[in-house]
Amino acid sequence: MKTTRPQAQVQSCSLQGQSSPTLSVEKRRTIDRHNQTMLIGLMIPLLLMVINMTMFSVALPAIRGNFNLPADTTSWLVTAYSLPYVMTMPLYGRLSDGLGKRRLFLLGIVVFLGGTILSLMAANLFLLILGRAIQGLGVAGINPLCMAIIAERFPTSERGKALGTWNSVGPAAGILGPLLGGFLVDNFGWWTIFWPVLLVGLVALFTVYQQVSPAGRSFVKPGFLRSFDWGGVVLLISTTIMLVFYLSSRPITGVEPLQDWRLLVATLLSLGGFIVWEKRHPNPFVSFDIFSTLSFTRASVGAGLRMFLMSSIGFLLPLYLTDIYSLNAASIGTVVTIHAAALLVTMRLGGQLADRWNSRQPVVIGSSIQLMMMVFFALLPATASPGLVIVGLVVHGLGAGLSLAAFHRSAMSGIPNNQTGIAAGLYSMIRMGGTVLGVALGGVVLQFGLDHFPLMIKAYQTTFWFAAGVALLGVVAGWNLREE
Repeated sequence: MKTTRPQAQVQSCSLQGQSSPTLSVEKRRTIDRHNQTMLIGLMIPLLLMVINMTMFSVALPAIRGNFNLPADTTSWLVTAYSLPYVMTMPLYGRLSDGLGKRRLFLLGIVVFLGGTILSLMAANLFLLILGRAIQGLGVAGINPLCMAIIAERFPTSERGKALGTWNSVGPAAGILGPLLGGFLVDNFGWWTIFWPVLLVGLVALFTVYQQVSPAGRSFVKPGFLRSFDWGGVVLLISTTIMLVFYLSSRPITGVEPLQDWRLLVATLLSLGGFIVWEKRHPNPFVSFDIFSTLSFTRASVGAGLRMFLMSSIGFLLPLYLTDIYSLNAASIGTVVTIHAAALLVTMRLGGQLADRWNSRQPVVIGSSIQLMMMVFFALLPATASPGLVIVGLVVHGLGAGLSLAAFHRSAMSGIPNNQTGIAAGLYSMIRMGGTVLGVALGGVVLQFGLDHFPLMIKAYQTTFWFAAGVALLGVVAGWNLREE
């Protein structure tokens, strides 16, 4: 017997087929509105991270004077934050693939708030360093989780623009942070910089909770934590710690930097153990297959070199302006703000250029400008006008702003959606690893110069020449950048 579909059902299907394009357009508009709202929500945690870093940078000379610290020990005030920050980035990314990105995001902000409260109440150097380390542990998820969420929810054709828009809040926060930090340090003491950080942290917690909705699976995968590669996590973290200890060993073991062979051996053993462990583990914390995506590998290395320069400038600039020009915290904050404003001008433009051309062009242009400015600073005499320093920082900021979103776009261009979490975590770790190395080695080279040159300006010039060498490597990395 021949069966026929009911007339009402046929009419219904027909109507759906006719109206589906309209429904598709409406759905697309709804998704776009939701994505824009979510993007604003993701900008607040980045605002928190940048305000915290820039305000602390302005306060660094005052903290150095308060505790009477040498340059290489002073760098540990930054490294104590950066080291756990870098170490746990891939952990956030990897865990987010099984536990959910939003859930980890909220947890990280809560941990950060705990570290901020401890730093605010710190009565000695040890508690301050501990509070900074907890801050770094909590804030480590912001970059990888934001990037992974954007990569998941924005189409490839809009990803560069979205990343550039998200990144633009960083320089905007860099304008506010130094000014506010300088005012607080000069009038109320360096510890008061943590009050506005605490306030913004609470706002970030509320905003992420309200505006970033779970995507797909919102529950924990069964057995995920039990089968997780915790051994790989421990080995990677120990490798990172031993490397940084080796690069800046004097505050740790009392041995001159790069000369404590025990730390070098420990670094190599940890690294070798990590590689062997990961290759044998059925579900490795870091799958080395991801590095076969050349766009990811090259973008990660290039972004790490860029952040090396950015962190070197961020560490050296307040000390340079204090030691060479005797500026107070408010004046230093103004100069840092000008640098951040220059970054803001080209940050979004870099993402748009990467979407229009590809990531290579804005990266090469931006890295070349950074190289020229490192040479410029290395040639400046102590008698140079502070105005020349400001001009150099403006040009450097314009160049550095061009490349950031382009690196982000290139790194995530060949990554499937089910690996965006771990890919963003690894990329962020390598990128921000440049921050740790830039501060640690910047402090080591600066202290070497202070110990061996009679003129303080020569020590700073030597450090800038060292940074110029790293900038040259960044130009080479950008030239070889390709997208898949």
